[in-house]
Amino acid sequence: MPYFDRATETMPRERLAALQLQKLQAMLAELWGKNAFYTAKWKAAGAGPGDALCGSLADLCRLPLTTKHELMADQAAHPPFGTNLTYPQEAYVRYHQTSGTTGAPLRVLDTDESWDWWGRCWGFVLAGAGLAAGDRLFSAFSFGPFIGFWAAVEGARKIGAMMVPGGGRDSPQRLELMRDTQATALCCTPTYALRLAEVAREIDFDLSSIPMRATVHAGEPGANVPATKQRIQEEWGAKCYDHAGASEVGAHSFECEAQPGGTHLIESEFIAEALDPQTGQPVPAGERGELVITNLGRRGFPVIRYRTGDVVRLNHAPCACGRTFLRFEGGILGRADDMVTVRGVNVFPSGVENIIRRFKEVDEFRVTVHTVKHMDEMDIELEVAEGADPATAAAVSTAIDSMLSFRPNVCIVPRNTLPRFELKARRFHVQRS
Repeated sequence: MPYFDRATETMPRERLAALQLQKLQAMLAELWGKNAFYTAKWKAAGAGPGDALCGSLADLCRLPLTTKHELMADQAAHPPFGTNLTYPQEAYVRYHQTSGTTGAPLRVLDTDESWDWWGRCWGFVLAGAGLAAGDRLFSAFSFGPFIGFWAAVEGARKIGAMMVPGGGRDSPQRLELMRDTQATALCCTPTYALRLAEVAREIDFDLSSIPMRATVHAGEPGANVPATKQRIQEEWGAKCYDHAGASEVGAHSFECEAQPGGTHLIESEFIAEALDPQTGQPVPAGERGELVITNLGRRGFPVIRYRTGDVVRLNHAPCACGRTFLRFEGGILGRADDMVTVRGVNVFPSGVENIIRRFKEVDEFRVTVHTVKHMDEMDIELEVAEGADPATAAAVSTAIDSMLSFRPNVCIVPRNTLPRFELKARRFHVQRS
């Protein structure tokens, strides 16, 4: 198994905890009095000073949680960048922002030191997928202000791989550039990997002319959805790897070559908690909870006990790859605020996707949940391949009924009716009065 930092990734857990505590205490001491956002937050909670905030990792739970709403409100009150800045603005060399798919984007700044940390985190991600010097990594990304795969560029440099940027090109041009450069790995969203395969079929482009051996995905669930992962692997003839992170948090987890059904948290750089989203209390081992995360290497723009909204299940069992880093069993399972109830059944978008993606005839889909006469209804629109069996709609409806115990309204729409996505896909819509 390849490692980015073997000594750290295989460190005994008691030594790993000691490393986390050392980094945490040093960071908290640095933030106290310099970072106005957290200094005020901790003083209001009766905590401090910085070197006394956490005597042990168990003390971390005494610090208040942080939410995206707080960070957004802070930036609105102190434009343009807010007060979660530990250093003077001239110390910052990178500007990025969240995707803004659910509202106004959050602005994030990085110092040279923290941007190097981002690259180091992506080094774990890429090495976990078996990539190394000699690989040619194609990034199918627009390279706008959304942080997206910007840090993958730094990660490729960390492992000695060649980065081939795919910005400023449409899908056919990206396929041609991958073939011309003989790219061996692809970075993009899971949705866009399937879109590129769809375009290849439309223009009669032979994907086997690209010596692809690994695809690394982020930005949305999908690579952790079994049916979607299988579809990507079949289309590209390459192994599909999941990765998770966030603009305000960092690149925090990755899938290893063993692929035991989950992603490893980079525990040398992050501390994770799984909490009940209602009570804020830790969930029992092995149960689902909201991921609350603390980054340890981004002192310029830190997040301490940050509520991600992601649902995870923590697994500390040893992995076949030899890493001692804990795993998120099944990867990011969904978002706490994405779950909807349809006729008494709790439904996550990833569960619906996992059923639909089993039908190879389906190229794209859209789900709408709405209320009719006080009853929840789910409508699903499908775009299918040319010549696909019209009975596919009925088959999808039956499969969902069998798995989720309610029957949605499923229809096939004309080709090119539904939107296509390069970045985060928005296929799941809830319309309730």
